[in-house]
Amino acid sequence: MSRLSIPTVADAPAASQPLLAAVHKKLGVVPNLMKLLGQSPAALEGYLSLSGALDKGVLNAKLRESLALSVAEFNGCDYCLAAHSYIGKNLVKLSDDEIAQARDGHATDARTQAALRFAGQVAAERGRVQDADIAALRAAGFSDAEAVEIVLHVALNVLTNYINNVAHTDVDFPRVSSYTHA
Repeated sequence: MSRLSIPTVADAPAASQPLLAAVHKKLGVVPNLMKLLGQSPAALEGYLSLSGALDKGVLNAKLRESLALSVAEFNGCDYCLAAHSYIGKNLVKLSDDEIAQARDGHATDARTQAALRFAGQVAAERGRVQDADIAALRAAGFSDAEAVEIVLHVALNVLTNYINNVAHTDVDFPRVSSYTHA
């Protein structure tokens, strides 16, 4: 059971209502994470703004979901693992093997592998990566703009991982447990 209340959409603050309606229009449902964030219109707007901006960035959807899975596993966030496993499989069309590999910070193609390795270093070192980490990312063909977006995807996913880990958000996707909770 969630440690922080998850209001219904109707019980969310008035300022959150149009944001939650936009989430419903986009996804067909309003996930518990959005309802939880909706308790603070500023938090919901901030999350949706950064997420929406990054969706228009240079990284493709498969890489974005792979990053989300890798960071969620690193942070032991069962809610995000469930959500991104579902999104990865059903919307982005990652295979079960790609999902499992991403959770482990691995990929079969070298470019995705380099991005996941870099993201893992960003998360583990709290951004204090080494010159060699950036050089490896560049050697895999990533631009500085892509490096910036990878860092922001790590940060965005840390944000959702932490709120879900604090709240113990009720999972409303098919359940997946982090390896640390299995």
